[in-house]
Amino acid sequence: MVRQVFDSVAPRYDLMNDLMSLGMHRAWKHAFVAAIAASPRETLLDLAGGTGDIAFRALERGAGRVVLSDINPSMLQVAQGRALDRGLAANLAFLCADAEHLPLPDRSVEKVSMAFGLRNCTDKPAVLREVRRVLRPGGRFHCLEFSRVEVAALAPVYDAWSFRVLPALGERVAQDGDSYRYLAESIRMFPDQETLAGMMRAAGLERVQHRNLTGGIVAIHTGWRL
Repeated sequence: MVRQVFDSVAPRYDLMNDLMSLGMHRAWKHAFVAAIAASPRETLLDLAGGTGDIAFRALERGAGRVVLSDINPSMLQVAQGRALDRGLAANLAFLCADAEHLPLPDRSVEKVSMAFGLRNCTDKPAVLREVRRVLRPGGRFHCLEFSRVEVAALAPVYDAWSFRVLPALGERVAQDGDSYRYLAESIRMFPDQETLAGMMRAAGLERVQHRNLTGGIVAIHTGWRL
């Protein structure tokens, strides 16, 4: 079902991200990539990398090598075209894979990132275990995801936007209201900040922390493999 949803939204995914978040996703991703801080000596595995926003930003900020992984070939096809247009293909590899079963060796990358993708995975603990497995000792996982709003005044506005405006935007701009209704529902079903932190610890990640952005609409979670 997730593959079908993202096959449908891929052609207008970037435009819809701008419309759905009123452009805020750009600031969130900027903060996220700054937190990742991948160096020229490090390989970053970007899970659920979609059309390449995080991978491209990381390369532009000095990451040595990025593996952009996504389960959906349509999203990767868009990412490949964007990478060529921006001259970023040299240090970028593409991997079509399920994040629950990564075809990568143990301890093979220094950093793993996942932006707005974990909520679409069926077995989230399996993804987190895979993340720890492929990280080298001393490596770090960074997750940017929608979370629980912690500013009371934002909650009713956010609910109305998610369940009324987003499906209508999807229908009008992408001719697919159902997929965007699913995206809104998947956000509400995702674990809150403390629950996700507990799941990361249960998967073997340590020194787990989170930082809220925009009143908790999204949060950046980090954890180390020690």
